[in-house]
Amino acid sequence: MTELLYQKDSYLKEFQATISKIDPENHAVILDQTAFYPGGGGQPADSGSLTERETSYAIKRARKSGGDILHIIEKDAPLPEIGQVVIGKIDWDRRYQLMRTHTAMHILCGVIFRDYGASVTGGQMEPMSGRMDFEFETMHKDLVQAIDTAINEEVDNARPVKVDILPREEAFQIPDLIRTKINLLPDGIQEVRVVEIEGLDLQADGGTHVNNTSEVGNIEIVDYKSKGKINKRIYVRLVT
Repeated sequence: MTELLYQKDSYLKEFQATISKIDPENHAVILDQTAFYPGGGGQPADSGSLTERETSYAIKRARKSGGDILHIIEKDAPLPEIGQVVIGKIDWDRRYQLMRTHTAMHILCGVIFRDYGASVTGGQMEPMSGRMDFEFETMHKDLVQAIDTAINEEVDNARPVKVDILPREEAFQIPDLIRTKINLLPDGIQEVRVVEIEGLDLQADGGTHVNNTSEVGNIEIVDYKSKGKINKRIYVRLVT
């Protein structure tokens, strides 16, 4: 299985690894360890490059496959060989924007759960923007303005963001660990990665985040829609 370096250090931009497998069908390589996030939980996968001596391979994206991470190489490039040592580089500008965005979504989720008790029913993000669905029966302009004010107060509060990996039994003793309406954690998973915004939000999550809410920057709610009787969607963007 690939060691997932991004789970412990979201700020790792460059790393050394050894090619452990080749996947010709997907035109991909598998490494013994990686900092490439393969996507999931609404966060898109990383892109970047792998370099072996003088040869550089553009990585279109990473993708999870069982316990491995596929690093998908452009189709017109020849595949490297098993055993080669490579230097991986993340497209850092894009990754950092996604880290800021993902933490912004947790701020939004934390505020709404704290203030209104609403669970998340879905979400998606791109660099610097995203949307999240909540179990609200009604949503109106004044409510949205109150949420907007509250989430930016939490940015200004400069709350530390911490990551931990806990045994399953310990993790599931945490109240409200799963903030989504449906528990998406596999039944057989023995360890649970949890992300905590101190004093605001604590939930199971596999994605990458900034170290402090102050890094997120101003969050603007740009739109909201009804997606069903008790399902309301909020759209946000980050102001650079």
